[in-house]
Amino acid sequence: MKILGIDIGGSGIKGAIVDTVTGEMLTERFRIPTPPSRKPKEMAKVVAKIVKHFNYDGPIGCGFPAVVKNGVCKGYGNLSKKWLNTNAEELLSKATGLEVTVINDADAAGFAEIKYGAGKDKKGLVTMITIGTGLGSGVFLNGQLLPNFELGQIPYKKYKKIEHWASGYAKESKGLSYKKWGKRFNTFLQYVNVITAPDLIIIGGGASKDWADFKDCITIDTPVTPAKLLNNAGIVGAAAAAI
Repeated sequence: MKILGIDIGGSGIKGAIVDTVTGEMLTERFRIPTPPSRKPKEMAKVVAKIVKHFNYDGPIGCGFPAVVKNGVCKGYGNLSKKWLNTNAEELLSKATGLEVTVINDADAAGFAEIKYGAGKDKKGLVTMITIGTGLGSGVFLNGQLLPNFELGQIPYKKYKKIEHWASGYAKESKGLSYKKWGKRFNTFLQYVNVITAPDLIIIGGGASKDWADFKDCITIDTPVTPAKLLNNAGIVGAAAAAI
């Protein structure tokens, strides 16, 4: 089945048509910068533009960077506070005129890796971590999603959230080398290891393509591997979630 998957992020909103049987992206990824306001109505217009770009008419799967329960945002992550308690599925369905399924973005990326990638056929507890504007996380037990594990929200020292200290955005805004940032990210993974005790950790998001630059900084005793779908996992998983 061919479905449009959309990955909403703090810096960009991107989409592609996905073959949900194979997990293959059938089109080039199309990306539009996230509006500076990061408010619901403005972002919904961007999603509508992506739909128009593909001349698409069918169900849509959408990954969103915060806790989502039954289509309603129970957090706002790095976006506007106006997203809190907004029914994202209703908003985006109205903006596009199509049926939209919304799930947490890291859950979407993890779903893609469990179904098609590095987590396929893996038993036990698998934790997906996405590195971007924030730090997303998805947790799967024997291939089944345990939704809304927002491990990037853990308070850390003077920071309200550890993602403010160890995300990809933190690396770029502070001009950190991969070695210096990698030590921060390893500290985050130590918390992940203690809280979820996973059998495998999969690293996705924008930084996953640079895995070779920071893998030597990772010292936890749990196996850690980059996502096979790299930064496209969010799009692919979002599409698969709309089946």
